[in-house]
Amino acid sequence: MSTPNLYDLEYAELEALLTSWGEPRYRARQVWEWLYPKAVTSISAMSTLPKALRERLQAETQLYVPPVLAQQVSRDGETRKDLLQLQDGEQVEVVLMHYIDRNSACLSTQVGCAAGCAFCATGQMGFRRNLSAGEIVMQALHLHRELLAQGSRLTNIVLMGMGEPFLNYEATLSALRRLTDPNGFGLGQRHITVSTVGIVPGIQRFMEEELQVNLAVSLHAATDEVRNQIMPINRRYPLDELFKAIREYLARTNRRVTLEWILIKGLTDTPEQAQALARRTAGMLIHVNLIPLNATEGFAGRAPSTERVRAFTAVLEQRRVPYTLRLSRGSDIRAGCGQLRRRAAQES
Repeated sequence: MSTPNLYDLEYAELEALLTSWGEPRYRARQVWEWLYPKAVTSISAMSTLPKALRERLQAETQLYVPPVLAQQVSRDGETRKDLLQLQDGEQVEVVLMHYIDRNSACLSTQVGCAAGCAFCATGQMGFRRNLSAGEIVMQALHLHRELLAQGSRLTNIVLMGMGEPFLNYEATLSALRRLTDPNGFGLGQRHITVSTVGIVPGIQRFMEEELQVNLAVSLHAATDEVRNQIMPINRRYPLDELFKAIREYLARTNRRVTLEWILIKGLTDTPEQAQALARRTAGMLIHVNLIPLNATEGFAGRAPSTERVRAFTAVLEQRRVPYTLRLSRGSDIRAGCGQLRRRAAQES
């Protein structure tokens, strides 16, 4: 039987393990603090634990810290992507984005993705496997250690990297509990965003969790005809069904939903799509994030011109749809999820 990775244990499981060894319950809290707030990279560094306990932990558990296989930094130094190697040899991407007022991490929840969005490099590679809760949290800790050494800290997390969080629901929720535990990683729930391509049962389940975590929906088109072309998931959960779930979520939580919208020249950047988006969202507590396409090798689409973007946003302004036009961070290093993993595979 393989030894458990400490990062895969929830607090109750860690406490149960240690008390089964005859240790007092407070030892679990000590180990928890070394794992998360202090983010040590080895069991031997847990200096407040008795030597005998450290030796048993080293013999019967493990603390896996993923090595960095490849790294890219944007020209402005504000965005960095790391390719991490998991214990079974699979690879996953994590992105660190520096802003004036925050440090944000984009984490992955799967190796590859089954959603198959045409414009996404991860979707183009197909699905490999789900990540464990520990493997999700390890990505945040990887960046957290570096920022701590610089006298800074990780302030925001988005689950928008490789994979679909709601197709790995249990591990995602377990990771969220770990990341928001005041005695663990300690990040405020409102500083975390979970993004879904529109898995309706996941949205319905998520709204019952009574969390303050933000929800984002990768929408990208407001008619089934266009969305079917770029997001196969729309055939399973078409827009009428998706927006019904979003309205239920809003009524249940009273929390604003972010709609992600990639602007693709001649496809999703048209005034007709803007009008359709305005009709779909009328009276809803939403905010639209517009992002010009970050081109990938496997998709022929291109980002629109400034003029086309202006025409699109003019419609939203006229129809009073709240939006933000965001820069495509790290486009010079192909920071879109899945692109570094693909390049590393091609070069190996």
